[in-house]
Amino acid sequence: MLQLRELFLSQSMSVGEITLMFLYLSPFFLLLIIPIACMLSVFLTFLRMGTDLESVALKSSGISLYQLLPAPLLFGLLCLAANVVISFWGVSWGMENFRDQVMEIARTKTQLVMQGGVFNKEFPDLTIFAQQADSSTGELSTVFVQDKTHEDVKATILAPTGNVHTDSDKGEIVFNLRDGRIYRQEKGGVSVVGFGTYQVRMDLSKLFSNFGLAEIKPKEMSWEQLLEAQDNADTLSIDNGMFSRKVKVEIQKRLVLPLACLVLGLFALPMAASFGGLNRHWGLILALGFFLFYYTLLSLGLSLGETGSVPPVIGLWLPNVLFLIVGLVGIRMAAMERAISVAAWLSHLRHYWMRRPNHAD
Repeated sequence: MLQLRELFLSQSMSVGEITLMFLYLSPFFLLLIIPIACMLSVFLTFLRMGTDLESVALKSSGISLYQLLPAPLLFGLLCLAANVVISFWGVSWGMENFRDQVMEIARTKTQLVMQGGVFNKEFPDLTIFAQQADSSTGELSTVFVQDKTHEDVKATILAPTGNVHTDSDKGEIVFNLRDGRIYRQEKGGVSVVGFGTYQVRMDLSKLFSNFGLAEIKPKEMSWEQLLEAQDNADTLSIDNGMFSRKVKVEIQKRLVLPLACLVLGLFALPMAASFGGLNRHWGLILALGFFLFYYTLLSLGLSLGETGSVPPVIGLWLPNVLFLIVGLVGIRMAAMERAISVAAWLSHLRHYWMRRPNHAD
């Protein structure tokens, strides 16, 4: 969306169309947002219970932390199931519809806004310049067009006047040039042809060729497409193995992130017990810091997996394994009331600092 903003800023798009485009992009966000939302939900719930002494009341009634586990486990499984649907099918559904929506808007609503005295290079291998341009009527004066769409022939078109408009039925932008000349540079020399009227038609889909919308990337594929691409990439060895590595990394990523909902949910339990008595805002900041650490490890695994430095299975599963081990050990310690109290530790540290003798004395 950020890359396409310059093309859409001058278009008459409705709020509904913009909302629909963001809806189609939402699976990309949800794939990462759902795990952190699961972790923060469990963390804030148990932190509030500890702050309001509800956990103390439950312990005094003989209810242990293990008896409270079914609720966060069920919530984590529900988040896991939602993320599986998004990971296996939602991402590809969203990107496919997003691409179709962009092309439909381009075909029906795009107007190429020419600015006088500015070289326009939005179309690949085509440079357009007009000394003066009327954005309301599309009239152009002193028009220069350099056409490099054909490898063997390079054409330069000069015309004193012309206009530009969009043919929505055919999905094309049309340049009508008048009383000009065409200079064609071929291997044998240069030829000059004069014309009374000359028309240049450009397919609107070429406007988006520089943004990679025509090519489906591994991160935009469905689960079935990823498995098929993995088989084909292994046999064809595309792009020195880079495409194959990206596909393998994406497959592991689609498995890791749904399971991260359950892992981070379990990790949040002992973390809430350790932060009991701490201000809720500070606890939230520390929880986001832990997720940032998780995401840093995951990003590192993605990068190392794509370069081939580390197998994707190791690089991407390491954060989940690490956080799961810490979470299970932390739950056991919290159930035995041996969890480290961060609030108490910070309080001791503050008292120790205040008891230190003044350096000025």
